[in-house]
Amino acid sequence: MGQGLWRVARNQQLQHQGYSGQSYLTREHDRRMATNSVSNTSNRKQAQGGIDIYHLLKTRKSKEQEGFINLEMLPPELSFTILSYLNATDLCLASCVWQDLANDELLWQGLCKSTWGHCSIYNKNPPLGFSFRKLYMQLDEGSLTFNANPDEGVNYFMSKGILDDSPKEIAKFIFCTRTLNWKKLRIYLDERRDVLDDLVTLHNFRNQFLPNALREFFRHIHAPEERGEYLETLITKFSHRFCACNPDLMRELGLSPDAVYVLCYSLILLSIDLTSPHVKNKMSKREFIRNTRRAAQNISEDFVGHLYDNIYLIGHVAA
Repeated sequence: MGQGLWRVARNQQLQHQGYSGQSYLTREHDRRMATNSVSNTSNRKQAQGGIDIYHLLKTRKSKEQEGFINLEMLPPELSFTILSYLNATDLCLASCVWQDLANDELLWQGLCKSTWGHCSIYNKNPPLGFSFRKLYMQLDEGSLTFNANPDEGVNYFMSKGILDDSPKEIAKFIFCTRTLNWKKLRIYLDERRDVLDDLVTLHNFRNQFLPNALREFFRHIHAPEERGEYLETLITKFSHRFCACNPDLMRELGLSPDAVYVLCYSLILLSIDLTSPHVKNKMSKREFIRNTRRAAQNISEDFVGHLYDNIYLIGHVAA
């Protein structure tokens, strides 16, 4: 009874103040409309001088049945930025929808240079009918041919005018390319020592710690699986290049290319010893220092100790 009287009194109070159900809904509707208007105005102001976000969202709403925004309705620079994240296969598929955008030469030029960083044809006047999309297909075909037969692959690049018949140009191509099979590349470099010489000179080991420089070297020029003449050749070339890049350090430490050669061989053997599951009794730091200084007496004990720590903490130098 008391609750019923309270409700009657409360309704009379609301009616007296002008807050009937109908007027409350009307006022609430007006408030929301005002809020939306302010929000839309704010969005338009934020978009001034840039992309009209409000217009894009409105376009998106009207195109909901398509499931995506038509790239041709966006500013060209934004469309190209979006398409630049696609790989070659997806870009070809995109060209079925947006032919003018997806076939743009700048997009295919970026794909070529991001995969094959150096080609002789990049620095030449393009021949008649040249297109980077066609060049991408030729580079991909040549890489597959190289991974089957390195000599045929290089000859293919030369026949298409992509590479000049020069050891330096071939070395630059190999140095800037990551699509070549490392086993086939190792065979090719073992046969083409002139290309190997130019490839070594492309490395810059300035101010690098010796084990880290050796790791970088073997990431580009993979070490053979077994010891032999080719491994000795690689270490010799690396030692001379490392000394040439760090003449001040070599004088300070009193190291020569021969001493660096000894250190590199010691690091490889230590890497095998510490990482191989077949070696039960691992070489200690004291043993490594003693064995290394026995082969190269002028080397500082502290320096050799730092070499051991690097291998122990980071891992193999030629993995």
